[in-house]
Amino acid sequence: MSRPIRLLHETLLLGTTLAANPGKTAVVTEGTPHAYAELLDSAQRLGTALADRGVERGDRIAIYMDNTWPCVVSIYATLLAGAVILPVNPQTKSAKLGFILDDSGARVLLSDGHIAHEFLPLLEGRPGLAVICSGALPAAPGIESFDAVVQATPPRPACAATIALDLAALIYTSGSTGQPKGVMQTHQAMVFTLGSLVEYLRLGADDRLLCVLPLSFDYGLYQLLMSVHLGATLVLERSFTFPAQIFARMQEFGVTVFPGVPTIFSMLLSMHRREPLSFPQVTRVTNTAAALADTMATQLRAIFPGALVYKMYGLTECKRVSYLEPELLDAKPGSVGKAIPGTEVFLRSADGQPVPAGATGILHVRGPHVMLGYWNRPDLSAHMLRPGRWPGEHVLCTQDHFRMDAEGFLYFVGRSDDIIKSRGEKVSPVEVESAMLRLDGIREVAVIGVQDALLGQAVHAYVVLQPECTMGGGEIRARCSALMENFMVPQLVVLRPNLPKTANGKIDKRTLLESATAKTERP
Repeated sequence: MSRPIRLLHETLLLGTTLAANPGKTAVVTEGTPHAYAELLDSAQRLGTALADRGVERGDRIAIYMDNTWPCVVSIYATLLAGAVILPVNPQTKSAKLGFILDDSGARVLLSDGHIAHEFLPLLEGRPGLAVICSGALPAAPGIESFDAVVQATPPRPACAATIALDLAALIYTSGSTGQPKGVMQTHQAMVFTLGSLVEYLRLGADDRLLCVLPLSFDYGLYQLLMSVHLGATLVLERSFTFPAQIFARMQEFGVTVFPGVPTIFSMLLSMHRREPLSFPQVTRVTNTAAALADTMATQLRAIFPGALVYKMYGLTECKRVSYLEPELLDAKPGSVGKAIPGTEVFLRSADGQPVPAGATGILHVRGPHVMLGYWNRPDLSAHMLRPGRWPGEHVLCTQDHFRMDAEGFLYFVGRSDDIIKSRGEKVSPVEVESAMLRLDGIREVAVIGVQDALLGQAVHAYVVLQPECTMGGGEIRARCSALMENFMVPQLVVLRPNLPKTANGKIDKRTLLESATAKTERP
């Protein structure tokens, strides 16, 4: 590198990989390799097109796409134009997408033709929103073809006067208020995080990372960012829906890094019990989003005999908090390790006092990777960002409860809010309840998260129907699928004549959770 990297996209512009070997594969999508030179050319073309359409430094660009080549190009094109990437899960339904577009003030929507039915109803009343669509172009005025735009626009070097303190990403995450909230991350914070991640994961330019997680999920997004940062190769898949195809791609492209969540690892182990799997070329296996059981981590060594297995903990508000050195997996059972390089963690009581070793406290995180705050939500920002060691400094109060042993290793105890972690995704019970109450025939609903070996937590919904309603649990789940992302749809719907209430008239979710834990509920 001719100078230090300060911006996310500078690794693509200044990377030694591009200079020395422009034909090296940057990304493999749907089995097709794309070289670094192709990525830079396509990103510059689309970035120029965005600028030609009035996109300015700091504008938000919504990227509502599957894990495809156009999605990868869109991410780097947005950064080259000086704009802010706003990744949106392609499973997101129209109402939630509309909220995100309005809340963020997005200037452009980059999307896929096969989900046009979700975004087309939103275009009326939003005349300032430009739409560029990959794949089959929907029959609607004003929507431009992704391929046509890229091919028709000559590449032009980035000219946006972006600096490290500018926003790089706005990532929406579920919250206990029911509406998603946008986490603001600067270039400086994300470049620091990349450096810390690749340091403790011991990654290099020769690595080939697999990504089956959505690029809208920060764990998935960072697989791409780390790969380009290193000049490595990313093997990108839409999902883990077709494992046999993914295994074939892993072999074909020599995947060395396998990031996953407990749901994926449980599926792998289940398949392994039926027919042994072995991927000796994989040297790193990483887990976050939900706790990886010690027994599962041990069992994964049979599938990945040459791999270091990393247990980690993080949250969108700072990306990553801690990791456990793979060599300590057996010595520190149940631990998610220590703070990532260049950061600091500590525990405080509810009233802000230090917590002694072995006691439970609320985890606080200090480091350059801490978010600026939530977009347009100073109230929620103040709840999560607390005064730090120095005047004007802020530390992140995770609101999660941990223990820390005398050696500084962290052990997760529980959450202090009711957010559900299912399939590695955050699920707001309030958001699910609000959606379900829009269904005709539902009078009352309560949603809880129940511990589940496969999902981390399973979403359970307790429903009271209107007297004339005859819907069953299966029909309710089917209708929910049209209102929310798949990971938010309740795994179990329990019909009840009434719901337990507290003395002040609120639904008593603790009693429901006890019932679920005792496995007395019936659909």
